Amino acid sequence: MRCSCCGTGNTRVVATTTHSAGGEIRRRRQCQNCGHRFTTIERVPVELPIVVKDGVPLRREPFSRDKLKQGIELACAKRPVSQAAIERLVEGIESYLEENNIGEVSSRTIGQRVIDGLRTLDEVAYLRYAIVFLNLEDLASVRCEIDRLLA
Repeated sequence: MRCSCCGTGNTRVVATTTHSAGGEIRRRRQCQNCGHRFTTIERVPVELPIVVKDGVPLRREPFSRDKLKQGIELACAKRPVSQAAIERLVEGIESYLEENNIGEVSSRTIGQRVIDGLRTLDEVAYLRYAIVFLNLEDLASVRCEIDRLLA
């Protein structure tokens, strides 16, 4: 690592701090040449999977954290669900994909993890998401899902 002041490559790490959110490592460094102290931030590059969408023809697109979060926020709109709880759900799904080192994942798999998470967060948000995800087309199927929730 080069010194930000004098440009020499003779630096040493004075302190290291890791942040689990975002996989960030902060290092406090000191130049052995001029004594200048500076901070570097390192991020581990993560390869997220390709999402395989149902339909004819099959579509593939890169996993989008923002798209996942937006769908969950839409289901939780005007519900007493904190932004922190939504963030934890998104991070949990993202962590699952990272830890299992999946190259391709079905959109159904991601949707099922969202459904499972929303069921514990808020039943109304769960039902909103389930209507679209489970393709509940009529009131009878929605009623059946409500009865499953109440049981």
